[in-house]
Formats: sequence, C-alpha cells, structure tokens
Amino acid sequence: MKPEPASALFAGPFALATLSAPDGPEFPALVTPDGRAVDLRDVFGDDRLTTLDVLDRWETTLPRLRAVAADTGLARTAVTELRVHAPVAPRQVFQSGANYRQHVIDLHVAHRAPGDDRPESERRAEAAEIMDRRAAEDLPYVFIGLPTSIGGPYDDVVLPAWAEQPDWELELAVVIGRPAHRVPVTEAPEYIAGYTIANDLTDRAAVFRRDMPRIGTDWLRSKNAPGFTPLGPWIVPAESIANPDDLRVTLKLNGETMQDESTQDMIFEVARMVSYASQTARLLPGDLVLTGSPAGNGMHWGRLLRDGDVMEGTVTGLGVQRTRCVAEAS
Repeated sequence: MKPEPASALFAGPFALATLSAPDGPEFPALVTPDGRAVDLRDVFGDDRLTTLDVLDRWETTLPRLRAVAADTGLARTAVTELRVHAPVAPRQVFQSGANYRQHVIDLHVAHRAPGDDRPESERRAEAAEIMDRRAAEDLPYVFIGLPTSIGGPYDDVVLPAWAEQPDWELELAVVIGRPAHRVPVTEAPEYIAGYTIANDLTDRAAVFRRDMPRIGTDWLRSKNAPGFTPLGPWIVPAESIANPDDLRVTLKLNGETMQDESTQDMIFEVARMVSYASQTARLLPGDLVLTGSPAGNGMHWGRLLRDGDVMEGTVTGLGVQRTRCVAEAS
C-alpha cells in the first residue's frame, strides 16, 4: 500500500522518514507536510547515513533540519514516488500494557470472577476506583519488544498460521532523542525527539501459557512475529506536538471505526512512561516507548484479524498508516 496525497501529512514544518526508490537502498529523509522529501544523505554528505544516525545526533541535527525544511531551493521528490519504510530501526523497544483507563475498566468488567453477580454499574465503579488508586500509587507496566517485529506503515502484515487470535492495538509511540537513565518525570520531555504511530499486534491466544499457567505472560510469542509492529509513517518532532497527552488515537478496520480515544485517558502520561522505563534501562536515541492502546481491541468487539483485512491507524498530527493482513501460506 502507498501513502495518499494530502494537503498536510502531519503537524509542523517537517518530519523524519526512511524512504527508498522502488529498487534502491533505504535512506533518511526530511519530509514536508505537502509530501515532498529531501534526501538527508546529500544534506549531510554521508552516503551511509541512516535515520538512526540523525537521531543519535539529535541535539545538533535538529537546528539543521529546521533550516533544510525552510530551504525551498533544495531538490525534493514526491513521497508518492517512493517507498515508505518504518521511520527508524530502533535498538530497543519498550512496550506497555493496561495504560488506558477505559480499556482497563472494560477488561475488569468483562472478566467477572465466578459467582460475582453484582450489577455491571457496581463492578465498573469498583474498577474506576482501582484505576484512580493505580494512577496515584502504582507504577506503569512496561515490557520489552523486539526490533525485528517492526514493519513498515504500508506493508502487508503476515498473520502466522499458528496465531489463533491476532488482534490490533494502535498506540502513540515515543521516539527517544538523547541517552536517558534515571530521568525525573519533570525532565523526561527533554529526552524525546518526536512521536510516531505504532500498531502493536498481539495474538491473544498466545498471551498466557497454557502449559505453564502460573508463569504469566508470554510476550515473545504473542507480540513479536516479524512485522507485528507496523510503525510510522513519520517521526514528527516533539516541538511540533503541543501536548502528547491530548491526541486522538483512531483505528479503522475495513473502514469501520474500532478504536477512537484521546491520550487524555492514559493512566500514566508520556513523561511518566519515559521516566519509568529509564529508571531501570538506559534508553538510547531512536528507541521506542509505546504508551499502550485504548479501548476497542478485537477481543472487545468479538472480531479478530483475518486474511484481507485492512487496518488504518491515525494519531492526531502524526499521519496515517495503512496495512493489509495476509494469511501465512501453509
């Protein structure tokens, strides 16, 4: 699938992308909202430059990128003539779960304990109280994903033959711009280069080990098949997003809206997620911190992904990704 021409592809004067000519190598690009791309290899005089290299030097490259965006004399190519890849190949991927209030309340209500005959309103109120207490007193739930699960924003998503319940999870993804370790919440925004879109696919049937029920969740098998994390299309600089905690996250399946929620519903906001991940790990430029998925997953609707489905994901100001599901050949 290819990006569609649009009057403004994203918020702000420019974004980063990884592109290629139909039969050429990938290259880092600066893209303007009118859908024109500048090859950053030419700008920086480095034929081996990658988008990760640009992010590795974010503090010094950002001012230069602003100048490139404003320079109308540079050669530009229409993005529609190029292939759009995942915008960055991260070293590390930090994923999070149970971070949207309404989503977790819905799960709490849906998974009623045997013998709990209380009305739904009472159980929902109980769940809301738990969420308020968790936001005030508890910690985010963060785990590790594999960079090899990253796919392009318009690539087909191959559904493995073993995946019994493949599901969608559209998310706001944070892109790190400076090495970060034990960063306070108040300083966390200074370490963010920008934002992009991630669809963190999950095979629900593989989340819990049937052979070892007490061992907990199996995120390797349930989330890390090749291409199970479509990413992009763009990295929009943080300076172009006024408030990441007030963006609309929307996923449509075959044109029908399934997820549509504001990041205001997050239990732990963006800065807190980045700070928390940095308390244990050393975050590196280009790393991704996925911030969780809102209500409206396939399990909620009783409708999982299947061959031929088309997912369209948008986050305010970050563009649109569009992927088609293809069943793995047996």
